[in-house]
Amino acid sequence: MIRLAIFASGSGTNAQQIIEHFKNSSIVGINRIYCNRKDAFVITRAQKSSIPFTVFTREDFYRSQKIIDELQGEKTDYIILAGFLWLIPLGILQKFPNKIINIHPALLPKYGGKGMFGSHVHEAVIRNQEKESGISIHFVNEKYDDGKIIFQAKCKIEEGETPETLAAKIHKLEHAHFPKIIEKTVLAV
Repeated sequence: MIRLAIFASGSGTNAQQIIEHFKNSSIVGINRIYCNRKDAFVITRAQKSSIPFTVFTREDFYRSQKIIDELQGEKTDYIILAGFLWLIPLGILQKFPNKIINIHPALLPKYGGKGMFGSHVHEAVIRNQEKESGISIHFVNEKYDDGKIIFQAKCKIEEGETPETLAAKIHKLEHAHFPKIIEKTVLAV
């Protein structure tokens, strides 16, 4: 079985879609959810789905071996970032080369980088009068939103579009594509 670890920082809607997609799979499974916020709703989602979870601190993530040891101890094959906002440390990148997959709510390379997440992205896209936006699913490297792009999907930006209406379109794209692209990517090896 291919083992996935999901890292999330918030409510976990993408994590939920991934959980549902692989729920009955005999090939791909989710072995743990990792979260850097003890009050994030993704923890409730993990509990409801009977998936073990780890809540960790900045110290755990950047200055210790705790997370690497746990990932390796559970024989994790891929790390999936589903709304996880911290930069991945070099130690984890080295242990999981081309095995960390992220989703970004814009068409990279535009609107990526530190601070470009959630509504910040949608506000910038609208402010710059873009005609389209979308999602980018990519491998993770040592820079925010800079790794090799695996897949992109687009949506039109209508006249009068707001960050909230654009976010709704982006969420639909994320939920429709992210689990399928993860599956296709991890099975392609």
